[in-house]
Amino acid sequence: MRSLALLARLLDYPTAELIAAQQEIDEILQNDPSLPDASRPSLIALVDELCSNDLLDSQESYVATFDRGRATSLLLFEHVHGESRDRGQAMVDLMNEYQQAGLEIDTRELPDYLPLFLEFLSTRESEEIFQWLASISHILALVAERLKQRESNYAAIFNTLVALAGEEADWQQLALTVAAEERDDTPEALDKVWEEEMVRFVDDQGASCGESQAVKQRRSDLGKVQPLYVQEPAPRGEFL
Repeated sequence: MRSLALLARLLDYPTAELIAAQQEIDEILQNDPSLPDASRPSLIALVDELCSNDLLDSQESYVATFDRGRATSLLLFEHVHGESRDRGQAMVDLMNEYQQAGLEIDTRELPDYLPLFLEFLSTRESEEIFQWLASISHILALVAERLKQRESNYAAIFNTLVALAGEEADWQQLALTVAAEERDDTPEALDKVWEEEMVRFVDDQGASCGESQAVKQRRSDLGKVQPLYVQEPAPRGEFL
């Protein structure tokens, strides 16, 4: 499903390549029959925002939106397991799914990084795609509502994924739940997290699941990105 590959690109760290491909992206959003019609305007608005803003501003906004606090984390298992040891086995299981599909994962990201997961889904058959999306639809809906209440256009991607899953979300209850939550991305909340002792899963470079190498790279070296995964090289000049 080509639209999932596109949503993965839009949900990944903003790059000059994405901005240069605005026309191609808009054409896909307007014409791809797999996308819900109701999702097209909000997705196009997100693309317009990303492509009209200064790239560094978009990158800084991305980090502030997804890399500070867990409420809007793009690491799926953070929403299920937090930093518990159960997350380690869940990551191993997901990595096995990727390997069985013939995908070689770029070590820059953890297996449960949502854009990476969407790229994986884009290679699967429709029935399997819907099953996977349905299994995480409760996470997608909750993050969608959090982004909505933070007035982020990235909510459009999560709303689209919930719609593609074919699941009905109780948006009214979610709105009440999120409104009652304490923000975890404020300076005070972030300081509190750093002071607490956390269970850490450490890779060869010393990165934890709570803060991947990608997060550290984004904060220290804006603008350097690599492909999400390696399967077969894409033809030159094509964004997707």
